[in-house]
Amino acid sequence: MTWVAALPPLNAFFNALSVVFILAGFFAVRSRKLALHRALMGGAFVSSCIFLGGYLVNLALAGHQRFVGHPGLRKVYLAILSSHTLLAVVALPLVLYTFYVALRDQRDRHRRVVRFTLPIWLYVSATGVVIYVFVHHLSTR
Repeated sequence: MTWVAALPPLNAFFNALSVVFILAGFFAVRSRKLALHRALMGGAFVSSCIFLGGYLVNLALAGHQRFVGHPGLRKVYLAILSSHTLLAVVALPLVLYTFYVALRDQRDRHRRVVRFTLPIWLYVSATGVVIYVFVHHLSTR
């Protein structure tokens, strides 16, 4: 296995780690554990950045990887992929803005925007793992 072939499972790991951090950060803030919330959301941000870097390197070196499988599964895959892709484009600026207002301690703005950011970021990270499973474990190449 070359190092490039190791990127997809690593990327899926960092996406899954982001999901864990996001959920844990949500529960921490709901419990009013603000320092823990900040640390967990920082972890989510870092793991998402590592994923994005690994994804871009893999895309540049290996190109797009297609799902080849049962036509019924392909329809499910394409539905997930299209929603994932659209929301990933939206998630990046939302996450950056959410962190910007949080770091500037603009709590009212943070609370307003995080209502959109959290579910979108969570969905994009989770469906990234699902897409990995489709392409690398359910595909019949």
